[in-house]
Amino acid sequence: MALILGIDPGSRVTGYGIINAIGNRQEYVASGCIKTTDRAMLPERLEVIFQGVTQIIDEFEPAELAIERIFMARSAESALKLGHARGVAIVAAVNRGLPVQEYEARKVKQAIVGTGAATKSQVQHMVMTLLNLPDRPQSDAADALAIAICHVNTQHNLARLTGKANAGKGARVVGPSRFRRGRLADS
Repeated sequence: MALILGIDPGSRVTGYGIINAIGNRQEYVASGCIKTTDRAMLPERLEVIFQGVTQIIDEFEPAELAIERIFMARSAESALKLGHARGVAIVAAVNRGLPVQEYEARKVKQAIVGTGAATKSQVQHMVMTLLNLPDRPQSDAADALAIAICHVNTQHNLARLTGKANAGKGARVVGPSRFRRGRLADS
């Protein structure tokens, strides 16, 4: 049994989803959005995201964080803002000692819907179906839940293919796993 926190980063809305992985089964725990105001400057928005992710980690105590890997957005400015939002979410996780793994949006969609070109509506529907939810989750929360589901399934598939000892090698781990609070743990 392990709680997995999925994050769909955004500078205005950051979706989060928490699932409980029990063997090959996943159960819904919580989901929602960390919303910032349009009037706030980027540093204030990043602070809200950092505090929100930290609060979620402290409340639910997940074992791992899975986050969407950056992609080229409509503009360089959008990509930079997205990168900043991702960065503060990753720092919040690393500050709490969580391993962080990244997944490309197309890979998440392919894992959940069966095609990397799936629409947000299709992702919402499949997340609702896979987790037996009574209603469709909000779009950003559904994306975060999809990232968490993708992570769990990737880890199970890797464990089956390569043996449990190599289970964590399929996704990209951000930063050295021994890195804690500004220095290497073994130093």
